[in-house]
Amino acid sequence: MPFFSITTAARRKATLIASISSLLWSCVHGQFIPEIDATYASTPKPFTLKVNPSFIETTRLKVQLGRIANDMGVPPFTDGVSTEMAQTLQNYWVDEFNWTSVQEQINKNFTMFTTTVKIDDKNYTEPIPLHFVHHRSPRHDAIPLLFLHGFPGSFLEVGRIISSLTHPPNSSVPAFHVVAPSLPGFGFTPAPVHAGLGPIEAAHAYNALMHQLSYPRYVMQAGDLGAFVTTYQAALHPESVISVLSNLWVPALNATDIARFEANETTPGETAYIRNITGYQTGGAGYLFLQSTQPLMAGHALTDSPLGFSLYIFQLMQELGTFYHWSLSEIITWAMMYIIQGPYPATRFYKEFRNADQIVGADMFGPALFVNVPVGVTQRPQDAGWGVPLDWARRIGNVTAIYVHDFGGHFAAYQTPDTLLDDCWRFWGNKSASGVGKH
Repeated sequence: MPFFSITTAARRKATLIASISSLLWSCVHGQFIPEIDATYASTPKPFTLKVNPSFIETTRLKVQLGRIANDMGVPPFTDGVSTEMAQTLQNYWVDEFNWTSVQEQINKNFTMFTTTVKIDDKNYTEPIPLHFVHHRSPRHDAIPLLFLHGFPGSFLEVGRIISSLTHPPNSSVPAFHVVAPSLPGFGFTPAPVHAGLGPIEAAHAYNALMHQLSYPRYVMQAGDLGAFVTTYQAALHPESVISVLSNLWVPALNATDIARFEANETTPGETAYIRNITGYQTGGAGYLFLQSTQPLMAGHALTDSPLGFSLYIFQLMQELGTFYHWSLSEIITWAMMYIIQGPYPATRFYKEFRNADQIVGADMFGPALFVNVPVGVTQRPQDAGWGVPLDWARRIGNVTAIYVHDFGGHFAAYQTPDTLLDDCWRFWGNKSASGVGKH
């Protein structure tokens, strides 16, 4: 049936059927995320992704009925995704996208689990259910590694490096036991039951997870929001975190930095970093300000429109790595990691970051909690932390190594996996720089 012939009565009937189906599914299957079959016990349990088929069909129908804005002829990605690209994505989703195939591939590529942890935190006293990937290496000397994603990413980002981390090409480079959880309210980690679960609480939760998995000492690798969680975790749990490799290390600019820049006294490296940071803050951070102040303003619309949410995050995906060609299937799959649960909890996580930063006296670019454990920084040109000088990087942590690449962007593990793998092997293969083996 062509979409323009669907009557109001038919839409209401389809919505009612979908609602009843979803209710029955949630009664039999998941309690935390109604559309998936999952339980979150006090110990890790295997998890296989199985999304309610009725929800998938309802999502496809909503995409089919979606309205697309007229871009008024502005260049693509200037204001957002172009009308033409939006229509192309819509048509592909309705006519060709195969969620069943995607779901099978995810289950094939990732060994996943669910569990619940408890933390000692006055802001959030509820048990915290978690979804995570866990791949162990056969090497007896493997290092436990906690990999954290950000927005608009997910645990899928680790997929292109995880096998090489657990099974490296030879014994001269380190191997890792990899744990890659979903952030609270992202992917298949359920949303918090109330406000107050921010980066500090997430840091406590992931430390508890690693201890639950019998990894009392571990290293961390992260970008985007995950990188900020990592700084809290390393600062708050130095007895557990051996060292950190971050692809988003962004010390805040101080008054002296700005004055020197305005007087043309900064070095080329300092100038590049200042322009990168200020350019992002003034031209690419609209989503950040919305999500960290009044996320529910857009939350209802983004939850209601799977097509709209997909276009919302595709703009970010494109801006943060223009060299990479995103397939239509990739765009939809990345979006589905939010749509299945509903994207509002994930977008609201930015507000919890703002609250946490106010508690510790920091801003989004420069955590006030100094990281004393060894830190490695890996940089790529199309990322916000590009060009940070070593002495500036050391303002917020014990930076022992910086790896600068001339190609790449924000999603290092996904878009340029080979260079990130090399950084992991170089950093943690250097015991003096990373602290591995010292304790």
